Amino acid sequence: MISTIKSLPPSPGVYQYFDAQDRLLYVGKAKNLRNRVKSYWRFTPDFSVNPAQSPRIIKMLHEAVRLDYVVVGSEEDALILENSLIKQLKPKYNILLRDDKTYPYIYIDESQAYPRFEITRKVVKGRDITYYGPFPSGGRALFDALYEVYPLVQKKACLREGKACLFFQIHKCLAPCEGRISPEEYNQIVQEAKTAITKRRKLTDALKEKMGRLAIQERFEEAAALRDNIEAISALTVRSDIDLAKQTDLDIFAILNGDERGVVVKLFMRQGKIISSAYNYFRHTHIFEENEAYKQALLEFYTIDTPQTAQTILTAHRFADAPQVAQTLSSRFGKKIVIENPLRGAKAKLTELALQNCRELLRNTKSDTVMEQKIADLLDLSVIPYRIETFDNSHMMGAATVGGMVVWNENKWDKNAYRRYTLHARDEYGQMSEMLKRRIEHFKTEPAPDLWILDGGQANLNLAFSLLKEAQINLDVIAIAKEKLDAKAHRAKGAAKDILYTAGGIIELKPGDKRLHWIQRQRDEAHRYAITYHQNKKRKEDTQISLLKQKGIGKATVKKLIDYFGTFDAIRNASAEEIEKVTNRKISSIIKNNTEEL
Repeated sequence: MISTIKSLPPSPGVYQYFDAQDRLLYVGKAKNLRNRVKSYWRFTPDFSVNPAQSPRIIKMLHEAVRLDYVVVGSEEDALILENSLIKQLKPKYNILLRDDKTYPYIYIDESQAYPRFEITRKVVKGRDITYYGPFPSGGRALFDALYEVYPLVQKKACLREGKACLFFQIHKCLAPCEGRISPEEYNQIVQEAKTAITKRRKLTDALKEKMGRLAIQERFEEAAALRDNIEAISALTVRSDIDLAKQTDLDIFAILNGDERGVVVKLFMRQGKIISSAYNYFRHTHIFEENEAYKQALLEFYTIDTPQTAQTILTAHRFADAPQVAQTLSSRFGKKIVIENPLRGAKAKLTELALQNCRELLRNTKSDTVMEQKIADLLDLSVIPYRIETFDNSHMMGAATVGGMVVWNENKWDKNAYRRYTLHARDEYGQMSEMLKRRIEHFKTEPAPDLWILDGGQANLNLAFSLLKEAQINLDVIAIAKEKLDAKAHRAKGAAKDILYTAGGIIELKPGDKRLHWIQRQRDEAHRYAITYHQNKKRKEDTQISLLKQKGIGKATVKKLIDYFGTFDAIRNASAEEIEKVTNRKISSIIKNNTEEL
């Protein structure tokens, strides 16, 4: 390693430290690679760790045996590459913030004569577009309330129809399609609605009045829906008596590291009012670096597709890379972005408000992570597993082979993150390999979790470790083997004696152990999800096979086609020439003439 360090170029770049098992320990960026990396070490009288480094870095350097580096064109490129590698590879000593959500915005394009409000998560092209948000939660309720209270053009297709529809009859639209309202009059309604997005009392008062009328009419389901919208809109507001200039737009970030996990709080102020807030937790790290945390939080949140950003970002703590992050964001958005750490005045009160929210969130989550902590201790995991992905596959005699991944995140199932896989491998080992490889390929856009749980034994565990090592990703993995009695797998909690395979060896728990039940619950949900997909796919394939038989194509030919193309979708999309190569011209003609039915 010393020869690599001495030969480093004086260029911007990213460096990576690896341990004796070739696991990635740390990713860092540098304006000058030679100077930055050399600062970690002392070269006289002997080559040794520089004691001036932080305890976290000193511990990392004692484990490091190899250094790799990548030269880039600028410090900005180094900053972006560093953030991307941390997110994708999960180095052991880097802080990993997880905020892969894109928040919705409400927008309106006023270049049109009769504009509508819409929801977007990306930049929309247009010359006169105004964005409102972001709205991490409650945005849809606010959007629906605008159309409930104001007689706006309700649907995109309304203006194209050219005649008044049901919305006009129920007084939810003033029929601009028939010219019953002028663009100038309509614009006045739009301006009122725009004001209501930030000053929401009129919206909620109108919804409460309508909810009361619906309740009197015993239309309880509709009244309940309005009640839920009112609550969602009310929850958007962060109570504050802080007095700022009327038109001030600010984004406020605060980060705290607690005993069990850390939290990032974001407040969004538009026109002097806090219109929404968001928070997300990150894995606990014993030695916390604010600079790294804020750097990651800002670069992850402000992507090139972010529809709107305040030009001034407030942070609750000062961090060393703030000027470089501000420069990178300014370049990204084509406007000057300023990052401030206010020490006094109204802006300082805003950052303190964000910190208060951090403290409250950390205080309220202590009881939520008890089981995750027990699992981390039992399995000797590197981190408490707040986000877990569990894999299982399902097939019947090789037919309709599928896999499923379920996600446990922050003490609940994250069903939006579930994934289904159509698999082509013939054996279960190959099927698991196919699933894990495809998941690893998406780590760049969908970051790795804290723990993988695999249905299976030592072979699947070794497979996962091999694939992760090849991809240079740090991730804890366990496998759970179903107990078999009389050649049948028993899954019932309280009766199964499943075996856990871990990096440290085999663990056998008593059937009544709640930790085992928790792991079984993860495995069972993955099994349920995979088998449901299998049953649906098998039912569809059976229908398709039956259809082909009716057209005169035998079972052997169907098998030959599936073996070659893999799926019925692939057969349907194949050209006549490709099908003819596998079978003959007659079969090819039958299939292409019935493509729509397959």
